Amino acid sequence: MHSCCARKIIVWSLCLIFYLSHSILVCGSSPPKHLCRQDQRDALWEFKSEFPLSGMAADEKTQTWRNNSDCCSWDGITCDPKTGNVAELNLWGSSLNGSLRSSSDFIGDLKYLRVLRLSGCNLFGKLPSSLGNLSDLTVLELDGNGFTGELPVSLGNLKQLTKLLVASSKLSGNFHHALLNLTELTAINLVSNQLEGTLPSNMSSLSKLEYFDIGSNLFSGFVPSSLFMIPSLIHLKLERNHFNSLLEIGNFSSPSKLQTLSLGGNRLSGPIPGFISKLVGLSSLDLSFWDTLRDEVDFSTFLHLKSLTFLDISTLNTRSIVDMSLFSHFESLSLLSLSRNTVKFSSTLHLVSPIGSLALASCNISEFPKFLRTQTSLFNLDISQNQIKGKVPAWLWSLPGLTYVDFSLNSFTGFDGPADVFQRNEISMLDISSNSFQVPFPLLPQSMTFLAASDNQFSGEIPTTICELVSLDVLVLSNNNFSGSIPRCFENFNTKLSILHLRNNSLSGKFPEESVSVALISLDVGRNQLSGELPKSLINCTHLEFLNVEDNMFNDTFPFRLRLLPGLQILVLRSNKFHGSLYSPRSSPSFSKLRIIDISKNLFTGALPLDYFAGWSEMSSGVYTPDNKQKRFIGITFLNYRKSVVLANKGSEREFLGSSFSIYKIIDVSGNRFEGDIPKSICLLKELNVLNMSNNAFIGSIPPSFSNLTNLQSLDLSKNRLSGKIPPELGKLTFLAWMNFSYNNLEGPIPQGTQIQTQDSSSFLQNPGLCGAPLHKICSGEEEGTLNQDKEDEEEDQVLSWIAVAIAYVPGVFCGFIVGHILASYRHDWFKGIFRYFS
Repeated sequence: MHSCCARKIIVWSLCLIFYLSHSILVCGSSPPKHLCRQDQRDALWEFKSEFPLSGMAADEKTQTWRNNSDCCSWDGITCDPKTGNVAELNLWGSSLNGSLRSSSDFIGDLKYLRVLRLSGCNLFGKLPSSLGNLSDLTVLELDGNGFTGELPVSLGNLKQLTKLLVASSKLSGNFHHALLNLTELTAINLVSNQLEGTLPSNMSSLSKLEYFDIGSNLFSGFVPSSLFMIPSLIHLKLERNHFNSLLEIGNFSSPSKLQTLSLGGNRLSGPIPGFISKLVGLSSLDLSFWDTLRDEVDFSTFLHLKSLTFLDISTLNTRSIVDMSLFSHFESLSLLSLSRNTVKFSSTLHLVSPIGSLALASCNISEFPKFLRTQTSLFNLDISQNQIKGKVPAWLWSLPGLTYVDFSLNSFTGFDGPADVFQRNEISMLDISSNSFQVPFPLLPQSMTFLAASDNQFSGEIPTTICELVSLDVLVLSNNNFSGSIPRCFENFNTKLSILHLRNNSLSGKFPEESVSVALISLDVGRNQLSGELPKSLINCTHLEFLNVEDNMFNDTFPFRLRLLPGLQILVLRSNKFHGSLYSPRSSPSFSKLRIIDISKNLFTGALPLDYFAGWSEMSSGVYTPDNKQKRFIGITFLNYRKSVVLANKGSEREFLGSSFSIYKIIDVSGNRFEGDIPKSICLLKELNVLNMSNNAFIGSIPPSFSNLTNLQSLDLSKNRLSGKIPPELGKLTFLAWMNFSYNNLEGPIPQGTQIQTQDSSSFLQNPGLCGAPLHKICSGEEEGTLNQDKEDEEEDQVLSWIAVAIAYVPGVFCGFIVGHILASYRHDWFKGIFRYFS
């Protein structure tokens, strides 16, 4: 019996094993079932087809998509495993490069989408209102694109949304009240857009909000107190807007969770609010540029904030003195900015907190801060724009983490310690500009990436030890007394150096071809004694935007090859020995991005074709190209590498610095030997601000189409051979504040337009045929007109005299006739009476 049962158990076990094995084989051999729904796959495929991907990187996510495959297996796509609906579209960082059509069908078909991430995809255009149809959406991330227009009001329909992230774009318009309907939101990030207007007063309806960042926009008005009443809020960032009022906050209903409060860079004024002392959980506080109206500041407000790691109270506009001992009891403070306040500290000051970044720029400091000696965590130090004299102490370079140092605009004369004092650490950026440093030039560590040493008293040859800094990205040695030649060893920087400024020294010789870095963005060797030809290797600098070689002895033809540089914006060749024609049929200089060209005071000759300026699109359109290559590191902006050039404007030369370039578009071809007519294509450059063609041999007439240059502010056509009349149309150029037509062959009356008549008479001198105001020469037509007018006046006087005589004569005759009639009547009656009497 037992053996029989055992056999049955064995048989049943074998059957079960066979059945399970068969099931596994059957399941394994069956074709896979596509999880993705057909309509959603078609919608995704249509979305992909809107963006051409030719030339994109091989790892482009949508390049892996195949129309005949399961879309749930595509890169960036996540599906709901139960329903097959596309639940997440994540193409973060893909170079789609296009616009989201405002009626995108794919959005409507992906109505079950819960997560949409399209950050950093080079998208532009308006955000489609159909986004509001994604009722299940919980995350919308569109950061780092170029979207324009307003946030769609339809976003207020996304009741499940928890994250709205559209930072670093070009959005405009207001903060819609419809967004207050999104009560599930935990994060809003709209930083770095162009949003404006005021915030709604009832922000507390976003009761689950934890992160709110609208910094770097154009918001104005008051900061609503309701923001501080959101119990869940942890990070509140409103910096760099136009807010001008902060409502005083009363008692908090519960302890605030706020850890970040950033209000800096606004227009807030008055006393610093006392309620800030109640935010005891703050770790980051930015009140920079708060205008206290020169009132006293109660710095004890900050003593309650024991958890602070970041504090920025720079530029408070207060008469109070910031005593550094205030911060001696903070234990976690790491980043501290007190710049543009008056700061004092004692020689025995000791800070227990591990300060990592300290900004004391423009704080009226006259001695080097000795308390820094114990700050072994210090990596960033800015003590620029003070009155510190003497030598930089050697102990500073023993701080192990020191990386960024700015000593500019002080009175330092040198460095204490041995010549290799810098090489004890890994310092990366050093700015010692605008001091009194002299030789010897310090030996610098190979970790150096940024070196600015302009406006000092260094002399001799540029030390070849600089060439050992193989990681150098920025080198600024302008306004010193360096002599000799440009070191050939600069070839060590050939793939790294992006900024090279050596202007206003005494450098001579040729510019070595091998010393041109292919990574150059800005090259300035102006005001030296360099000779020979421009380096032909400049053609390899495909990122070059700024080239200034003014006031040297370069002897070369026009560098037509530079037209191939796609981003060249500023070209200054003035005061050299460049020669030859400015035109070559094989090399038309169509500089599409050029904003400033100054080739004045050279030896250029020949005529310019009528279409010479066709294709200079940057000057002919209203496109604004900001000069934004300013280096920015760890919150510190290094300003002293900024571009500098001397340009003629409104009859005088002035130096343009840094950002001032961004607002001008200038052509200066003066002081050469050009001849022929003024190219009429110059009238296509509607954005031109300054035009100087003086001191050449141009002939012909002034084109009336100059009236198209509606942004022109300064026009100099003096010292040429121009003839004909001054076009009256120039008087319509409302921005044209200065013009000069002197020393030509112009003739006829000076137009009476408002802009022209505001000019001094010197603007019209030495044109024998010109007449009329503001010159004292009366036009011949005006003399004849005066004689005719006098004759007409005399004749008119005679007529008036005869009219007067007639007026006097007619009443007299009339009166005589009446009197005669009366007398005659009287006499007739008198004779009749006599006759009756005697009869």
